[in-house]
Amino acid sequence: MSAGSGLQLVHTRADLAEARAGLKGTVGVVMTMGALHSGHETLLRAAREQADHVLVTIFVNPLQFGPNEDFDRYPRTLEADLEVCRRAGADLVFAPSVADMYPDGQPRVRLDPGPLGAELEGASRPGFFHGVLTVVLKLLQLTRPDLAFFGEKDYQQLTLVRRMARDLDVPVEVVGVPTVREPDGLALSSRNRYLSEPERAAALSLSAALRAGARAADDGLDAGAVLTAAHAAFGAGTPGARLDYLVLTDPELEPGPVSGPARLVIAAWVGATRLIDNAAIHLAPRP
Repeated sequence: MSAGSGLQLVHTRADLAEARAGLKGTVGVVMTMGALHSGHETLLRAAREQADHVLVTIFVNPLQFGPNEDFDRYPRTLEADLEVCRRAGADLVFAPSVADMYPDGQPRVRLDPGPLGAELEGASRPGFFHGVLTVVLKLLQLTRPDLAFFGEKDYQQLTLVRRMARDLDVPVEVVGVPTVREPDGLALSSRNRYLSEPERAAALSLSAALRAGARAADDGLDAGAVLTAAHAAFGAGTPGARLDYLVLTDPELEPGPVSGPARLVIAAWVGATRLIDNAAIHLAPRP
């Protein structure tokens, strides 16, 4: 069916296959769980610039929610999401039901993300990346894109999707798109809408920690001092944020380097909402 202004909306595999066959030239896919915001729109515009056609998937994937997580209350805002897709120039939206994606019930075969899948987000959310990679691979098979666009805010997800495509010879180019932030530095997230005004102020502790670590690296401090500065900035923030992890790694999320490109990665609870963020830094410690 048409969603207006040339945007086509489909819900079933058969309709997707028919619509996908009509897209000639290169296709870029943006996979989402809906509740689209300016960060998603940036992904869509990046896809619009680099591919002939833009295909968006909107699916709240039950496999990546733990028993005490927010699957039922996760926002479903399809009409507003379609308007974002329309505005960004998307051609096709695939918004399947759970039954469409998992016609035989929850899949017995799931993708193993390897050791990295049990670290950082995987340590706090066991099984999370099994669910993420399983649905990403399914959607790649169904949409058959040339390029797939993922935001750097979910940096571990981006890293694992790239590794999956490389290790399993999935014929797609995985493109990372920089994090979009509010003017005060807060990374855009669909979960930000859960935050009260005081909680939103507390959430700024995450980006403050990243900025402090980046400044320390720019000042020529070593990896240990960079982490110390980041921890100090998080602790100095508005009370109300509870740190889960704050680590310094290499760009592939392997153990942190002594010098060169690195990544600061953070997760924290703000009230009942769990937020993540990260930043690229460059270590060049003074002798």
